[in-house]
Amino acid sequence: MGKSATAIKLAEQLEGEVINCDSMQVYKGFDTGTDKVSLQKRKQIHHHLLDVWKPDCQFTAADFVRLALQAIESIVSRKKLPIITGGTGLYLKALLDGLFPEGKRDPRIRQELEQRAQKNGLESLREELRRVDPQSFKKIGKNDKIRIIRALEVYYLTGKTLSENFLNTQSYVKDFNVVKIGLTLPRKELYHKIEQRVDKMFRQGLVEETQELLNKGIDESSPPFRALGYKHVLKYLKKEISLEEAVNSTKKDTRHYAKRQITWFRKMKGIRWFSPYDFYSIVGYIQGHLK
Repeated sequence: MGKSATAIKLAEQLEGEVINCDSMQVYKGFDTGTDKVSLQKRKQIHHHLLDVWKPDCQFTAADFVRLALQAIESIVSRKKLPIITGGTGLYLKALLDGLFPEGKRDPRIRQELEQRAQKNGLESLREELRRVDPQSFKKIGKNDKIRIIRALEVYYLTGKTLSENFLNTQSYVKDFNVVKIGLTLPRKELYHKIEQRVDKMFRQGLVEETQELLNKGIDESSPPFRALGYKHVLKYLKKEISLEEAVNSTKKDTRHYAKRQITWFRKMKGIRWFSPYDFYSIVGYIQGHLK
């Protein structure tokens, strides 16, 4: 929590621009449910990779790397500091550690896996992933069909797990001085802030935004509708659950997601952790590493 606010303050203090690293904030029109930075704040500080993708198209780690590198080049050309912020660890890892060739895809394998998921359920593919790629099994959410299928596709296509494929990759930013910081809060305070944020999203019109997106013809199977802020609202609009259940389920899922994020980033090497309230220590640490 507090990533966007801290990034904006850093951009003001260090003459920087912000690059979004949240997999859902890239989609156009999905604002309230992704807690997107307001237009007013974007006028104060230039933000990149917000509202850059159509909702009916899947945004991938490779897309992020390509657009992030373009943004970095643009920012550096203006003698500004690129500040990448967001909680999608896979995207950050792809930029920092590299991607294996994206050409390694096979529509036939993907189609077969899709059919098996439909026939036997996604859990059957998860069990298969657990057997052939235990590391990916632990990292990928149990309902994340796209990443489960992708991990299996890579394994059956290359004979290697995702982790093994990444061993031979190179960083896209190896010539840059990369400074990594993470924000941490006591678990009780973090969960309290999550609940406050979810309540705020619903007050600010999350239900109305979801209905408006559906009215525009955006299919509920579109990638951004998998974001935590929309999944249960869709169920509410279909009268499958009450509004109270939608709010409580969103809070519960967000708490679980935050826990997975913490686990992911704790394993990433080189991150220095700070309280979001200790801003001047953050600035001092960054300045000390940019000299």
